[in-house]
Amino acid sequence: MHQILILSGKGGTGKTTVASAFIHLSQAKAYADCDVDAPNLHLVMGSFETEQKQDYMGLKKAFIDPELCIGCDACRQVCRFDAIEAEPQYHVINIACEGCRACAYACPQDAISFVDSKVGDLRLLQRGDEHFSTATLIMGSGTTGKLVTQVKNQLKQAVDPNEVAILDGSPGIGCPVIASLSGVNLALMVAEPSVSGISDLKRVIASARQLQVPVAVIVNKYDMHEQKSADIEVFCFKEGIPFLGKIPYDREAVHSLNQGLTLDQISSNGAEAVKSIYSRTLDLVKETMKG
Repeated sequence: MHQILILSGKGGTGKTTVASAFIHLSQAKAYADCDVDAPNLHLVMGSFETEQKQDYMGLKKAFIDPELCIGCDACRQVCRFDAIEAEPQYHVINIACEGCRACAYACPQDAISFVDSKVGDLRLLQRGDEHFSTATLIMGSGTTGKLVTQVKNQLKQAVDPNEVAILDGSPGIGCPVIASLSGVNLALMVAEPSVSGISDLKRVIASARQLQVPVAVIVNKYDMHEQKSADIEVFCFKEGIPFLGKIPYDREAVHSLNQGLTLDQISSNGAEAVKSIYSRTLDLVKETMKG
């Protein structure tokens, strides 16, 4: 499976707007939302015919057997995460437990065991020959990167290996971004023309380079600060990074998304810019695959 990942160094740059337009323009049969903390690609992808849903299990959590517990308080005293409460009887607060097992070692009655704990939902949706892989992590849960890997793996298993998949990534440079970057053919960075936008762009590009992933850059809402947009172009030129285009601020984009349309489905300057960027991205992916 050939993968084009849409990324941004920060939230709110228009990453999902670009990803949904690319999916529609390419008539993609495989796509995924790798932002498992706050997935939103499904909001503009319409309804699906079938859905496969499964629990995603994270780290095992402590469980105190009330029949074996003698209330000695050894477990609560040794827990560094304040995950054990004594009232009304000794019990574990799942969201606080880190599964370190210190409490089990401290318990003189062997009253503490470790059980599977659900931390999210993994979903694979299908509409005709289209497959959409996504997941939602329960708030406060960890193992975000592992869940992103599962999102990508289930898409790989469901589609033809020759398919080109569009992946909507997470903002930032944390674990979900690293997992999203692994094995992709191109990471397209959506930059915002602001001080923080440029700073975060540089950080996410550095992360991609460490993983030896080819990158390209576009600027969304470039006319909000044309000097900063020019600074991003200069940075790309100096670093030898392909700069694939600029998208103007477009009020029609907001209206189209609210109506469940992707940006390319309307007639506007923003839509024309996205279509041109998509064409250049496709050419760059073909060159990358040849290399």
